[in-house]
Amino acid sequence: MDYRKLFDLTDRHALVIGAGSGIGAAVAEGLADAGATVACADVAASAAEGTAATLTAKGHAASAHAVDITDEAAVDALVAAVPGLDVLVCTPAVNVRKPLLETSAAEFDKVIGLNLRGSFFVMRAAGRRMAAQGRGSIILFSSIRSLTVEPGQGVYAATKAGTLQMIRALAAELGPAGVRANAIAPGVVETPLTAPIKAKAEWYRAYAEKSALKRWAQPSEMVGPAIYLASDAASFVTGTLTIVDGGWTAVDGRFTPPL
Repeated sequence: MDYRKLFDLTDRHALVIGAGSGIGAAVAEGLADAGATVACADVAASAAEGTAATLTAKGHAASAHAVDITDEAAVDALVAAVPGLDVLVCTPAVNVRKPLLETSAAEFDKVIGLNLRGSFFVMRAAGRRMAAQGRGSIILFSSIRSLTVEPGQGVYAATKAGTLQMIRALAAELGPAGVRANAIAPGVVETPLTAPIKAKAEWYRAYAEKSALKRWAQPSEMVGPAIYLASDAASFVTGTLTIVDGGWTAVDGRFTPPL
């Protein structure tokens, strides 16, 4: 075996949902740099097109697609339409930062609907196609909130724990078909999702101090773990949670946010 090729994704086809910004855009670019042909999908068509344009400007093969993962039929259509599916990465999530007793039913449904129900639609569609072809790597972005929670993130944490448990079940169910399923758990990353925190200087600094590295992560720092799980370097890795949190969960400090 030529171990220099362990992370080579040449001739692989990847679908990245959430590729329009943040972690998804960085992962799409990373997979393309590793050799994959990347289908960039996002609820914002123009954002997906922008990422695809960035990849093609670098000489990579890429396409753009619009999809709302809360729409079951749209997810099924997208997964069926992409020309190849060796790797599936899904990043979209929404958060409502409120104590549970102040969370409305509509807010609960919004978070559950995208983070958990939408992730289910994506896993199911990709899993069916990959099982039929006898290969594939499914990568969902969970969160350290799947393991530990703070005041104001109860519903979000529940969805991320649920995503992890579905990934573990999927790994068990699809392993015999040659399909791997794993999750990545970021800590705090500077993305559109965390913009409300970054806008509050005290809150931002407190989050930075929580990790062993004393800073926030950048979306680019999620690329390595995604390439690893997509590649032959992780050929015997399935049903796992890869924690990429700068030591947050190891330090296990406590911060009560200014809700």
